[in-house]
Amino acid sequence: MKLALQLNVIDPKIGGVMIMGDRGTGKSTTIRAIADLLPEIEIVKDDPFNSHPTNVELMSTEVFTKYKNNENLETELIKIPMVDLPLGATEDRVCGTIDIEKALTEGVKAFEPGLLARANRGILYVDEVNLLDDHLVDILLDSAASGWNTVEREGISIRHPARFVLVGSGNPEEGELRPQLLDRFGMHAEIRTVKDPSLRVKIVEERTSFDLNPQDWIEKYQDEQNLLTKKIIQAQKLLPSVTISYELRVKISEICSILDVDGLRGDIVTNRAAKAFAALNERTEVTQDDICQIITLCLRHRLRKDPLETIDSGDKVKQVVSEVFEIEE
Repeated sequence: MKLALQLNVIDPKIGGVMIMGDRGTGKSTTIRAIADLLPEIEIVKDDPFNSHPTNVELMSTEVFTKYKNNENLETELIKIPMVDLPLGATEDRVCGTIDIEKALTEGVKAFEPGLLARANRGILYVDEVNLLDDHLVDILLDSAASGWNTVEREGISIRHPARFVLVGSGNPEEGELRPQLLDRFGMHAEIRTVKDPSLRVKIVEERTSFDLNPQDWIEKYQDEQNLLTKKIIQAQKLLPSVTISYELRVKISEICSILDVDGLRGDIVTNRAAKAFAALNERTEVTQDDICQIITLCLRHRLRKDPLETIDSGDKVKQVVSEVFEIEE
C-alpha cells in the first residue's frame, strides 16, 4: 500500500491507487499521512485552482490570460492539497457550479469551483469508494485520466485543470466496484489484518504512545520522514531519464497476454510503475526485479473474475511472472 502511494506521487500518470482491506487496518491513516511526505508546491496566490505560475497545462483560463499578457503573477507556497470526498457529495459539489443568475444579469461566467478544482496538483481521497454512486466515480476517473474537468450548464461551458492522484479505499465485504471502473485505477493494493501477536502489540503500543503525546511521537520519526521526502523529490527529478529495455517491455506484454488482461491499460501502468520504482531506488535503468516488485499491484484487479477459481488473483499474477521470467520458486 505504501509503495503504491509513493509510486503514484512520483508519477501521477500511473492513474491512482485502489486500496481494499479489512476494517481497522489503517488504510485511511496511511493515505492521509502521504500528504505530509510531499514537498510544498508553488501556486498563483488566491487562485482557487492551485494554478502553476509557469506550466500552461496546470493553469486556469484566468491565470493563462494573465500569463500570456506578461502580467505579474504573485505566488505563494502551500502544502500539497489533500481533499476528502464525502460519500454524500453531489455532482455539483464535486465538479463545481455556474451561477446562472450572475451570468445572466452581469454577463460574466461566475464559476463556483468544486472539489476537483481544490484537488488540482494534489491528492483526492475517496473513502468507501465502492459505496459511491457509479456516475460520480466515472466523473472522478475521467478527470484523473484527462487532467481536466469540464462543467456544462445552461449553454455555458467552463473548463479547468484537475490533475490529481486519485486514491480510493474500501472494505470488500461492502461490495466490489464494477470491473470497468476498477480497471481505471492504476494500482490495486490488498490489506489484510496482521496475524503476528508481537507485531499487533507493537502497533497498539505505537498508537497509545501517539495518543499520550502526539508531538513527541511525530518528532521521534521526523528524521525518517525527512529522508523519505528527499527520496521522493529525487525520484521525481530522476523519472524523465529512466529507461526500460525493449526485451522487458515485451515480457510485460507477454505476462498481460497470458493472464488474458482486457485492453492495454495493464501494460501501460506496469511500464510507468516500473520506471517510478527504478527512480525511487535511484537508478535510470529498469531491471527485471523492479517489474517483479510492482507487477502484482498493477495487474491483480484486471483479471477476469472466475467464481470457480481457487487461487487468489495476486498469486496467479506471481505464478505467471515466475514462468515468464523463469524464476525458480
